Amino acid sequence: MSFQTDTIHAGVGPDKAYGAIMTPIYQSSTFVFEDIGKHKGFDYTRSGNPTRKALEDNLCALEGCSFAVAVTTGMAAITSTLNIFKSGDEIICTDDCYGGTSRLMKTVEEHFGITVHFVNLQDAANLLPYVNEKTKAVWVETPSNPLLNLVDIAAVGALAKERGLLTIVDNTFLSPYGQKPFELGADIVVHSTTKYLNGHSDVVGGAVLSNSEELDARLKFIVNALGTCAQPFDCWLVLRGIKTLVVRMREHERNAQAVAEFLEQHGRVKRVFYPGLPAHPQHELAKKQQRCFGGMVSFELDGGIEDVNRVLKGTKLFALAESLGGVESLIEHPATMSHASMDRDHREAAGITDTVIRLSVGIEDCDDLIEDLRSALG
Repeated sequence: MSFQTDTIHAGVGPDKAYGAIMTPIYQSSTFVFEDIGKHKGFDYTRSGNPTRKALEDNLCALEGCSFAVAVTTGMAAITSTLNIFKSGDEIICTDDCYGGTSRLMKTVEEHFGITVHFVNLQDAANLLPYVNEKTKAVWVETPSNPLLNLVDIAAVGALAKERGLLTIVDNTFLSPYGQKPFELGADIVVHSTTKYLNGHSDVVGGAVLSNSEELDARLKFIVNALGTCAQPFDCWLVLRGIKTLVVRMREHERNAQAVAEFLEQHGRVKRVFYPGLPAHPQHELAKKQQRCFGGMVSFELDGGIEDVNRVLKGTKLFALAESLGGVESLIEHPATMSHASMDRDHREAAGITDTVIRLSVGIEDCDDLIEDLRSALG
């Protein structure tokens, strides 16, 4: 079936008990055994739940993989994945990643003895000097948060495979509608399902996906042991959101393209970060690797922090808030919000200056969004 049809039907079907067209919420902590050692597939919700299983099957169909485990948050997805490594291992990570990813990586390094190298992976060959016998994985975030830099997943995946490394891709910014990392050589894909997959800013969740039975067994063991599993109602909300993923992403992209083009021509904007612009240095890679340019736009203001504050407080439709991927438009300041936990030296080295503003462009009327930004920019 097509991707759009899969968003609605994959992994789900009429409820066998009463024929409900929507997946039921199995809000039960435990399940009755038919006999000693025999049950109907589920025994305790921390270990598995029918609603969660429906979401996991749906995500597998959309990403084009065999295994998935749904977890409580995007950070739980990262935490659970990092637990497949042990003290002494080394990981190479995209340098301009989400602030929470950076914070967790550094915590893991400090407390668990896993060395993390933050590297500019826009040139895949940059990872090579950091590879040694202890290196186990390359962690890719593309497009990156908030600068929307791209990493050539196929190129990184090929180099990683030659050296026996896992390629792990955070696909949150585009969702499987916009990018298929497994087709490009990824071994593990992580998501914050809070964002575009759910799309309505009313639940937090995450997921870890793979094509390896061995990796899946390890990940499911870790999630069960840590208790990072997603709850039934949250899974139901994400499943509901996914049904409109295609139509939402089309509108997100259409609006984001128009907003980026408007900002590119504005006199108070120094630089716009959006892969859909021909001026973006990796525009051709975006056309090759992605199925859409996405709904995230960042820009660097030509001014100081006072000017930034005026813009942040001057919008009416773009709400000043963290997160992204919802139907409503958001505006945020990475240096003090999403990337506040990343130390200043790391931020500046990655190019995340104090005058960078990030937009999550929603699906409101495009003209209204542009007028809102025009008014705030002055």
